[in-house]
Amino acid sequence: MLGLLVERCMAWFSASVTVGEHNGPVHASILISGIALVIGTLSFWDDVVGLRSSVRLGIHTFVAIAICWGYALIVYEIPVPFFGTIQLSWMALPFSVLFVIWMANLYNFMDGMDGFAAGMTVVGHVFLGYLAWKGGQPSLAAISLFIAASAAGFLVYNIPPAKIFMGDVGSVSLGFLTGVIALLGIRAGLFDVWVPLLIFSPFIADATLTLLRRLLRVEKVWEAHREHYYQRLVLSGWSHRKTVWVEYALMLLSGVSAIVYTHAGQLWRLLILIGWLATYLSLALAVHSIERQGDSVRAEA
Repeated sequence: MLGLLVERCMAWFSASVTVGEHNGPVHASILISGIALVIGTLSFWDDVVGLRSSVRLGIHTFVAIAICWGYALIVYEIPVPFFGTIQLSWMALPFSVLFVIWMANLYNFMDGMDGFAAGMTVVGHVFLGYLAWKGGQPSLAAISLFIAASAAGFLVYNIPPAKIFMGDVGSVSLGFLTGVIALLGIRAGLFDVWVPLLIFSPFIADATLTLLRRLLRVEKVWEAHREHYYQRLVLSGWSHRKTVWVEYALMLLSGVSAIVYTHAGQLWRLLILIGWLATYLSLALAVHSIERQGDSVRAEA
């Protein structure tokens, strides 16, 4: 919150105090402050008392709709590099709302290993901040970098073995803020939807593939489990420290590829997206192979 106050002071001396002009300007720090207050309070209550999944998801949905509809933070099209653009039409608002909800919840899902969610926040928001600064949005850049700095301070004590933990109040709030900042960047014309998806793809790919796998098995996806790929690596014998450092390397590579994507031509953009799709499918198979090796070693023992 102190960072947001500093950003407001910066904005008073800057010509760039808003993000986007469609349906009126959005004062980013005011919007972010409101999200942090509402979602942070809800998540803190969930940490202390506990809320039913349906209640928690209902509030997330209401807040996401209020943000996307009220501030016109809507993704209207999805570019398909080299082939054209998919117009979302009536699906634009539901897609944008679902994006925010999914970012909030996948952050919560992925906060299951020391240093993981905080590390993704540091890396991801540094890249978002760079793109906002480069695109002439100093207020949005400042907000992203303040979030990265806050996460970096937390990460010092959260690196394996952790001394402090994030909880829902941290993970869900960070996921919401990340989703909204991504939409603010898209609305401001800083990048298209693929850029934040690439930057946060280590989280998005793991959580999405895990969710789809559990849905296909008709499991209760809202219940806690240990089936994410990073959890499966640890259960197969990898240490938390080894796993998180491999994930950090993946985060940096995905962030760099997002920067390259913004400068690349259409064909190279398509190749980058196809390359990462192939990479994550290959990594999923690699985790399965590591699991089998671990099972064989335990069986021999």
